[in-house]
Amino acid sequence: MANRAGSDLRDLLALKDRFDEGADRKLELLGRLEKSSLLNVRQVMAFHEILCYWRAYPENKILWDTVERLIAGFGERSDVRRHRKGLEDTGVVGATLQFQFYWLMAIRLVARWPDRLSIVWKDFEDAPKLLEILHLLVPYSESPGIDSVAFSPREWIERLKGPGETDAGFLIRRFAAMPVPRPTREFLYEALDVPIRLASGPDTPARSRERWDPSPIVYQTKPLSRSRPSLRQVARSTKLRIRALSPRDGRKMIDLANDVMVSRHRDLLVFLHGDEKDVRMIEFDDGLQFACIGAKPERRLMLEAVYGFLTLKNGVPIGYVLNSALFGSCELAYNVFDTFRGAEAARIYGRFIATVHRLFGADSFTIDPYQLGHNNREGQKSGAWWFYYKLGFRSRNPEVRALVREELRRIKADRSYRTSPARIHRLAADNMFLSLGRPRDQVLGRVSLGEIGLRISQYLANRFGADREAGLAKCKNEVAKLLGVRDLGRLSPGERIAWERWSPLVLSIPDVERWSRPERKALADVIRAKGGRRESEFVLLFDRHRKLNRAVSELAREED
Repeated sequence: MANRAGSDLRDLLALKDRFDEGADRKLELLGRLEKSSLLNVRQVMAFHEILCYWRAYPENKILWDTVERLIAGFGERSDVRRHRKGLEDTGVVGATLQFQFYWLMAIRLVARWPDRLSIVWKDFEDAPKLLEILHLLVPYSESPGIDSVAFSPREWIERLKGPGETDAGFLIRRFAAMPVPRPTREFLYEALDVPIRLASGPDTPARSRERWDPSPIVYQTKPLSRSRPSLRQVARSTKLRIRALSPRDGRKMIDLANDVMVSRHRDLLVFLHGDEKDVRMIEFDDGLQFACIGAKPERRLMLEAVYGFLTLKNGVPIGYVLNSALFGSCELAYNVFDTFRGAEAARIYGRFIATVHRLFGADSFTIDPYQLGHNNREGQKSGAWWFYYKLGFRSRNPEVRALVREELRRIKADRSYRTSPARIHRLAADNMFLSLGRPRDQVLGRVSLGEIGLRISQYLANRFGADREAGLAKCKNEVAKLLGVRDLGRLSPGERIAWERWSPLVLSIPDVERWSRPERKALADVIRAKGGRRESEFVLLFDRHRKLNRAVSELAREED
């Protein structure tokens, strides 16, 4: 029976990308595998992955219904229960997960599943540091014991927690109660790097459960496209729809995005900081969707606008993209989950270029060295650098360009040649760029945002020294007067945050007081948009303000 199940699984895997024929054979094999028991963890995982794959790429309704039934009951299979230990950390339903979560994810998990969290003490390398801050986690009346008794960190947590609490639940909740500013709390918790185990439950994150149910189903009736599109053509010609979600649905989408990260041992800050008021769906006719999630105003970066995109195919999450936008350009970090790699990566990437071209008016795109494989073994193994090269991205670094020419000569001379990880590391030493028009230097990846920050620091240091708080208060009032804003109290909370953060930048711009009244009013609109409902509006307004654009770029130039 075990040999028969393994044979059926191999036959099923051979049909993975057959969408023009073979549906009946798929159903036959699925029916047999539903009733049989697989031999080992590798086979269980292979069966799970093909079910996830066909959830995203169903051939017809009968097959989709069958896959949905099998994935819904996957955790109850006898072979899954038998191999549960070996399935830990896979994200399969019924398996536990372990990770050093960011603070925001930890507090989110303890709010939803407090009884399923525990500290993995054997992997808690920084546990001794906990003793150094233990007095901050409890009332002062408990200090005599903490000061005098030499318990281990684990013994202390066991003594301090309540009888109905888990050790992780207690620790995270005590951090939440610390009487310190929020950034300090986050820093202290994340510095401990606490390994947390999340035990499986009826609704805990699992790759087997992930789906955005409102998505319509579009059946895959022909082979997948594996061609490489012309990104320049796709960006300008692709048809897409943009639809805003209600705050209620926006919150559900943010929860889904974060659950997707948990089941893959990842955190994405923009998802954790997601604003339910700024969630939009970008939709295509073939069942592909991007859920575009913006950050809350207080969590936005000083300059560029950062959005996270959850990639969905027929409602199933198949990857995510991190995008930064400014100066009519975007810096992209594109991720496809392992289950779906090799399916439509280039085609979907083209759709994403069309999306950010539409949302942010971007005509230039860049990939940073880490994404390309610089100091990134996963990127080196995945062939990321060549993926982007074949799509038209090019380095502007002369040394890298010379190395590329050498690699191309080697490939031409020997078709079996493969670029080594060490050479990928060198090829990926600088950003790669793609421009829809003429290449220009005033784009992300070329403009030094760090240099702008240094200019602001210099301005505040020269004028206010250590008294930064009083300095910021004075700056925001001066900028309000300069830009004709009579009452800062009438701004929204997000707009007030942006106004305070941007005021020193405005005052760092040479001769800003000589700008015309319309130019100064437009600058005020840019600042307010930075703290407004959608940060994408800030990008559009900033890029239209040519004088501001040039002035900020000038600040980025290194001083002699």
